[in-house]
Amino acid sequence: MKQITKVAFLVLALGASACTNPGRFDNMGGAGAGGAIVPGSAADPSSPVYFQQTVGDRVLFEVDQSTLGADARDLLVKQAAWLMENPDFTAIIEGHADEQGTREYNLALGARRASAVLNYLIDRGVAPNRLRTVSYGKERPIEICSDEACYSQNRRAVTVISAGGLTS
Repeated sequence: MKQITKVAFLVLALGASACTNPGRFDNMGGAGAGGAIVPGSAADPSSPVYFQQTVGDRVLFEVDQSTLGADARDLLVKQAAWLMENPDFTAIIEGHADEQGTREYNLALGARRASAVLNYLIDRGVAPNRLRTVSYGKERPIEICSDEACYSQNRRAVTVISAGGLTS
């Protein structure tokens, strides 16, 4: 019986000592000990996570359009600035369409959307050899339903950042 009591006290002591710093998991934003930025976190301005969450990785389009609107251009200016500040990264620009229309039409529309983004980034100074496009048409929706709320989210171009060179 004494052995069980000792084990119980040991477990209680370990459990209590694990709870001595209840705020240790509160800082999930990317700052480490002493407020230092954790490399690769959302707080690190040179990380792909920062690009995705803070700069923004996608622009939306109107129905059957590949023309960049004012909001899209504003976001792409920020993307271009990030890419210029982080020359070790490359980007694949994915063109997408909603599920209305034929597969062939939507692949072509996705390609036009990706090209519009690519050309805008190049016009803002990003080296063309750091960029590539791909069209998924309607094959990779992020929202699935048959109404405008979903369709509008699927009409997009997404800039996917990666370290190093582009592969074919």
